[in-house]
Amino acid sequence: MIALSPHGVEMLFAIGAGDSIVATTDYADFPAAAKNIPSIGGYYGIQIERVIELNPDLIVVWQSGNKIEDINQLRDLGFTIVNSDPKRLADVATDIELLGKLTGHSGKAKQVADDYRQQLAEITLQNQMKPAVKVFYQLWSTPLMTVSKGSWIQNLIEVCHGENVFYNAASEYPQISIENVLLTGAEVILQSQDEGNILGINWSDWPELPAVKNQHIYQFDADLLHRATPRAILGVNAVCEALDKVRG
Repeated sequence: MIALSPHGVEMLFAIGAGDSIVATTDYADFPAAAKNIPSIGGYYGIQIERVIELNPDLIVVWQSGNKIEDINQLRDLGFTIVNSDPKRLADVATDIELLGKLTGHSGKAKQVADDYRQQLAEITLQNQMKPAVKVFYQLWSTPLMTVSKGSWIQNLIEVCHGENVFYNAASEYPQISIENVLLTGAEVILQSQDEGNILGINWSDWPELPAVKNQHIYQFDADLLHRATPRAILGVNAVCEALDKVRG
């Protein structure tokens, strides 16, 4: 089996099918055992000839992260293909169950999916009646980018009853200006822990923004926030905790 995404690899390990993966892509680094699996490409493309040599019985592709030409070529070559491309938090459990069926790990997959669904339902219930918090999510600093409706991060913000100040932007990952952010009155800034993201902008230069004035700027492990895996629950919990600090 080949898994062409970091989240696909993580899901397969979670259901006990990790030992069957013979190749994967760049950044597939969790759990630690995944680092020992050879990478045969990334967002820039897949080494099709390596796939042919390995002759897998199943290829888990990622429609949003793999080149569509590569996916089509693999399909044309007769390989069995399944797409794992969760768009909403609930889709993680659905994909886990599907991968369980396809790999003969249905029992473990059901257990993992049920546990995930239960935790997600509990967190959603705990947060839905809390006061809304105006959230600015800093996806990257240079250029300054954020997220809007339809993005993966939006799911996490919603569960925690955050109000994304750029929810209605024209694209899922819009480029914005500092002036745009200052006009939102954001009460909290959430960032990934990437050094380039944190050091790119010195927010203390803009104390007129409530998030800056009240020192509500928080950093997170990007993998927990950006990857559609069972660990997304940890990302949701981290975001909810940050919003609770704002609520005081």
